[in-house]
Amino acid sequence: MATAEKPVIYLYTDGASSGNPGPGGYGVVLKCGDLRKELSGGFARTTNNRMELLAVITGLEAIKWRNATVEVWSDSTYVVKAVTEGWLENWERKDFKKVKNPDLWKRFLPLYRAHSVTFHWLKGHAGHPENERCDQLAVEAGRAANLPDDTGYVPENAESSKNEI
Repeated sequence: MATAEKPVIYLYTDGASSGNPGPGGYGVVLKCGDLRKELSGGFARTTNNRMELLAVITGLEAIKWRNATVEVWSDSTYVVKAVTEGWLENWERKDFKKVKNPDLWKRFLPLYRAHSVTFHWLKGHAGHPENERCDQLAVEAGRAANLPDDTGYVPENAESSKNEI
């Protein structure tokens, strides 16, 4: 436990997309003591990495107090290594130029800094109950009808096509 008033929050996350890009979703399981909360959402056209990161963001946004001790469990090496191996610090120093998903990383940073967050990587689809549930939530969310657009998604060739007639 972090403190007597504020126990550790366990944040399990997963993202999925059918095609990359394609319709996709994210799933979140938050556990704190005896409390449990599940969150999910989906988009018509997005990528797996965006959904992996959005799952973490959504989980952190759901935390109601500041300075929480949070343990994030994710099967995304992209998300986990960005934080644990210093990629994110380098991207921020370079003002997120030439970085994929800058809108989400900029949204993530203040949430991350508002808490004491530790990231753990776990192997996906390996039977971990919370990871399996997050995967189920993410896949279901990505299959929902009438999904909204992921307004932050930028196709790989979008920059080069801007200069074309």
